[in-house]
Amino acid sequence: MRLMGIAAVILAGGRSRRMECSEKSLLPLGGETMIERIVAALLPQVSLLAVNANGDPRRFDFLGLPVVEDAIPGFQGPLAGIHAAMIWAAKHCPDISDVVTVPCDVPFLPGDLIERLIKERAAARAQIAVACSGGRMHPTVGLWPIRLADALGRDLKNSGPRSVHQWLRKFDIAHVHFVSGSCDPFFNVNTKEHFGLAAQRLMPKISKVA
Repeated sequence: MRLMGIAAVILAGGRSRRMECSEKSLLPLGGETMIERIVAALLPQVSLLAVNANGDPRRFDFLGLPVVEDAIPGFQGPLAGIHAAMIWAAKHCPDISDVVTVPCDVPFLPGDLIERLIKERAAARAQIAVACSGGRMHPTVGLWPIRLADALGRDLKNSGPRSVHQWLRKFDIAHVHFVSGSCDPFFNVNTKEHFGLAAQRLMPKISKVA
């Protein structure tokens, strides 16, 4: 379901250290890059989509999306990406109040992600909504008020919390629970082993012939 007036940003500003590669979002997975799978999941849900990434933005030209670098230098992690997403949304989407972020290594996003983040935050009367599955919170999969950009920027510049978990403690949070079962919608590809599991999940199932 496409929600008009909703913007989302894919966080691809990390260094992929645990994957031992320069850009895990560009790894081929199921016939396309991992970030293409995420774009395909998000585009039907939003009216505007961008990528947060540092370095040469031309490596993402094939996506045809805006590339937004961190406003605060030094590779300060996902919080810097969330901050950049807020600033980009405020500049390019002046009629909206929130932006959704997802990391670049969750290739199985649910089709109702953004709709549920919005509805359940409103129901809880919370400030921020964050996705959860399998008993875990996924702090970079969230719905963020753009008005928090200045406060987050100050925290980052003044050596405040660097962990998204820590920063979230300042706010009322709606925890939006998604069923995981054998197929966690927020399966996180952080290591070579995780990548192998994701590739296996996308392999076509071959029927056994008696």
